[in-house]
Amino acid sequence: MKTKKIVIGAMAAAMLSLSVCSLVPASAAGETVQISASNETAKAGEKFTVEVTLADIPDTGVQCCNFGIQYDKSVISVDSIEEGALSKNTAANDPSASMLPIFNSWIDKKNGGSASIMWSTSLDDSTYWLKGEGVLCTITGTVAADAKAGAKSEIKIVPVARDTSGESGTLNTEIDCGYLKDSVKVAYDVKVTNGSVTVPGGEGGNGGNDKPVGELMKGDANCDGEVSVADATLLLQYIGNKDKYKLSEQGMLNADVDGESGLSAMDALYIQMYDAGALKDFK
Repeated sequence: MKTKKIVIGAMAAAMLSLSVCSLVPASAAGETVQISASNETAKAGEKFTVEVTLADIPDTGVQCCNFGIQYDKSVISVDSIEEGALSKNTAANDPSASMLPIFNSWIDKKNGGSASIMWSTSLDDSTYWLKGEGVLCTITGTVAADAKAGAKSEIKIVPVARDTSGESGTLNTEIDCGYLKDSVKVAYDVKVTNGSVTVPGGEGGNGGNDKPVGELMKGDANCDGEVSVADATLLLQYIGNKDKYKLSEQGMLNADVDGESGLSAMDALYIQMYDAGALKDFK
């Protein structure tokens, strides 16, 4: 069986790979592959796993897929990237996998916030290419120990930042996904659905914590565990525009501090006075 070994630009400075992701001019195949990352939740200091899936792969198949991910390094770190069932099932039948791994990943652990993922085979026979749909890889990491409830890191699927060919000085702006036909790269269109990792709590989008309803912390409208002018500001915003600014159920209970039923500007004033030290306790 005829094989090709085409040297491409590095996924990152620390990773060189032989691959069919050729840097010759691409021609559009007019078909779209879906690349999606899952949305997960994990508490501060705990592990998480995000699945990256491929779907709507055309019958022709995918000979090479190369993309990067970006994430908020202040919220999460990525510890490992492992091939998923879609990749494993294909690799099990690919005789070239024993000579050259068809799945590669690289994590920027020095700077944080990014990683690269590549699947490719040097075999011309499309029997060994990715087809159908499934999990290409799983991303495992850890939520920062000091991440606040409601904190969120988006898992963005992006083109790999590399030179398009040699030292042209032109930065790559496309996600590689396609195959070679007569030594010409045929590229599928790619539709991306980003994923996320969210720390539980902060329901209503106000950055709250996990305190159950009924465990009051008076004045703590945004449920971040402390009373400050930020609580008064959020309360006034909520009163002025309930459709745009949200309070969780716990936040509404915490914000009612003036001894009167219901939320009002007076509650916000009391919170400001408490924050400034002019009020020792709430009613």
